[in-house]
Amino acid sequence: MTNRILPFITLVFLSTLFSIVIGDDGVAISEQYPLVVSTWPFKEAVRAAWRAVDGNHSAVDAVVEGCSACEELRCDGTVGPGGSPDENGETTIDALIMNGVTMEVGAVAAMRFVKDGIRAAKLVMQHTKHTLLVGEKASAFAIAMGLPGPDNLSSADSIRKWSKWKENHCQPNFWKDVVPLDSCGPYHAKARIDVKEGGCSTRYLMGVAEPRSSLVGPHNHDTISMAVIDKRGHVAVGTSTNGATYKIPGRVGDGPIAGSSAYAVTDSGACVATGDGDIMMRFLPCYQVVESMRLGMEPRLAAKDAISRIARKFPDFLGAVVAVNKNGVHAGACHGWTFEYSVRSPATDDVEVFTVLP
Repeated sequence: MTNRILPFITLVFLSTLFSIVIGDDGVAISEQYPLVVSTWPFKEAVRAAWRAVDGNHSAVDAVVEGCSACEELRCDGTVGPGGSPDENGETTIDALIMNGVTMEVGAVAAMRFVKDGIRAAKLVMQHTKHTLLVGEKASAFAIAMGLPGPDNLSSADSIRKWSKWKENHCQPNFWKDVVPLDSCGPYHAKARIDVKEGGCSTRYLMGVAEPRSSLVGPHNHDTISMAVIDKRGHVAVGTSTNGATYKIPGRVGDGPIAGSSAYAVTDSGACVATGDGDIMMRFLPCYQVVESMRLGMEPRLAAKDAISRIARKFPDFLGAVVAVNKNGVHAGACHGWTFEYSVRSPATDDVEVFTVLP
């Protein structure tokens, strides 16, 4: 493993290999590919994706294998069955897959009772004309299409974590402007004290959002967000996550939202993201990154620009993106935390982990 650290932005120019070979189907294959990029040091997931794509599988199939490995391993306890519980102690799954050639997307959100999030998302893409299915109806669809279930997605670890949180009077949580404070509810809306007749809140007039307590960190809200470029230069992205720990039941974050947690356009490149999804999905940072690269911006600047747009409005948010252009050049940018991402390419013998400082 190689650790490479640069302040705020990490940029890596992969060596460009111009030799071309012809595959069994007569399609030209560039030897600068394949490439696998993932948020965080989820090395086993990257290796699983690499085995698939290096074995001539498509970018879409490689993304499924990589994210599925992370679900099985319960990466950081925030992906897959048995991961982060919601406010009621239940574990649910959000997932997305996107084909950068066809622009097809499949996603599931707040899915209960089915552990295979990324495979359910692929089934949505393959077998429906929809983009996103949610809740128990997503679970019923996935089971009807052959995935195992219904299963209890909670684990001893997730229940233990939830019980400790309950003992701490359900603090911290995601409620605001409610009563009672410092308890587990039930909650009720309280009268706003910052709005008076004929006047507006000072923070609204200033155009800056109210401060958020830090509910997001590397071990309570991780998303695996993965991009793959296959040997034909086709790009796909995918995500899987349990969402924010102790989220309000029914909450959907950025994980299954195309353009927020991930985005891919084969002619331009891809982006993967992680962080405070409730904030990041308001800005569609990965769409912004890919569009900036389409307009000619290099990955380093595209990543930095997308993060800075969020930080101007939410200076205390935590988040990161990785930009990958169609040539395999990748760069990361982050805000509020130190971020790591993983890469496997033909130029390396194993997964490399790159560190980005805020």
